[in-house]
Amino acid sequence: MAEPILISTITCPHCGQRTSETMPVDACQWFYTCPACGTTLRPRKGDCCVFCSWGDTPCPPVQSGTGCCD
Repeated sequence: MAEPILISTITCPHCGQRTSETMPVDACQWFYTCPACGTTLRPRKGDCCVFCSWGDTPCPPVQSGTGCCD
């Protein structure tokens, strides 16, 4: 199995700011504060974390096929 991609670019749905962030490999990130507008992002309904909702790369657990964080 390939190593997971650990960098994801989050796009703020409020202001459009794109910021590359390193994803944690052992935890989900449920909150993210946009560095441009200060909006706190949360996962959309049905997504496990902000990276799966607002990032261009899903979180490592989803990439590896082990499923979302609980």
